[in-house]
Amino acid sequence: MSPTVGRRQLDTTTESKVQGVLTPFFSQTAEEEKEEQARKSYPRKTAKDVSSATSPPTKTKMLVRDFIDDSLYNPNYGYFSKQAVIFSPETDFDFNGMQDHLEFMNELAKLYKEIEGDVDEVDEVARQVWHTPTELFKPWYGFAIAKYLVSEYKLNHFPHKDLIIYEMGAGNGTLMLNILDYIQQNEPMVYKRTKYNIIEISGKLAERQSERQDVRDAKDHHRCVTVINKSIFDWDVHVPEHCFFLGMEVIDNFAHDLIRYDINTLEPRQALVSTDANGEYTEIYEPVGQDSLISRYLATRKEVGYRSPVLSRKLWNALLKNMPLAPNLTAPEFIPTKLFMLLETLKTHFPQHQLVLSDFSSLPDSVDGVDAPVVQTRYKGTMVPCSTYMVQPGWFDIFFPTNFELLRDMYLRVCRGTGAGNDKGVRVLTHREFCERYGDIERTTTRSGENPMLMYYENMKMILT
Repeated sequence: MSPTVGRRQLDTTTESKVQGVLTPFFSQTAEEEKEEQARKSYPRKTAKDVSSATSPPTKTKMLVRDFIDDSLYNPNYGYFSKQAVIFSPETDFDFNGMQDHLEFMNELAKLYKEIEGDVDEVDEVARQVWHTPTELFKPWYGFAIAKYLVSEYKLNHFPHKDLIIYEMGAGNGTLMLNILDYIQQNEPMVYKRTKYNIIEISGKLAERQSERQDVRDAKDHHRCVTVINKSIFDWDVHVPEHCFFLGMEVIDNFAHDLIRYDINTLEPRQALVSTDANGEYTEIYEPVGQDSLISRYLATRKEVGYRSPVLSRKLWNALLKNMPLAPNLTAPEFIPTKLFMLLETLKTHFPQHQLVLSDFSSLPDSVDGVDAPVVQTRYKGTMVPCSTYMVQPGWFDIFFPTNFELLRDMYLRVCRGTGAGNDKGVRVLTHREFCERYGDIERTTTRSGENPMLMYYENMKMILT
């Protein structure tokens, strides 16, 4: 069975733009009218509602974030339940012994091919191998994170308070191991006061994290590690102590909602994905207001003075108003509602946190729309990109870029109660800037002077608070 892509109707709207003499030529058939009425009557579900399902639901409608969340994290058929493989070389790369970054790329390609071959032998369908700077540049990237944490901790809290770390989405546990190894080797007094906690994005991933052999080995080596079997989105424990909250290469898989704006009123409408009995997908729209999370996000975004690029196309939108066959909604815009939920959780339950987030700030080959995701799968050894997020759940990785400058302003409003740009302690750095400031870059420099850790991941940024 090969991965399939559902139907996408980008111009599906709540009311028709076609009127007057043109109407007879574009009238719905009786069968189409029946289908539309059936779609409207489908029960509304959330990802949590269908979390026990063993196959993707049909004859339902879901907000886009719930559809994506279910596609990625459903315990039975979601993409991550299929155990997407994180590329993690058994031995660290000897960058100082390599001629240049091309030699590194060749070595990387060789190892990547080997691990992909191993994956094919296990499961030819849909499993993907993906890599992160934590894995490619271990232990040096993790050491850079550790150096930042220790410097901030010693500046403000040592020796009177513990160094408490929460890592969200720990993957193979490599970052945790590198951070704790660095502190143990270089800051033994700090290490004695270190507590490291792992939280996952879903309960199922947290459960799997506890079962990982590499994580168990790390816990045996570092007794300060605790794996918390709870999703960050279900978090209800108050953590009054100062702590560092890490999320490295994880927020790109946070589900987003989708909105469009009415061409005439510029009022936002929120999208739902309607799935019929045959598993065909259709976007339908409703006025914003029925979902409190979307409403809170848009209200907060307005407070920080952000204006959507979609609304900035005044001339284009004006032209659309006067075109008889034009859609009555603007181009799509994806909004990071789950990331906003994380900010609210941090404010409520981690009031003394310092945040460290890193991820993609831009992505090539994304689907249409503002802040739109890349949707791709691996089939018979080849990466297959898609033009829609409405794809068969479990077969496709769906990952988003993050507008870090907007995230900074939203963070200040939600977690600090201040206006955009009013807190110098909240910084956005590029991947290169962070590594140059905190990394031991000599250890990742090749004989030619090139430095892969600085050259790669140019489309990644970090927010530090």
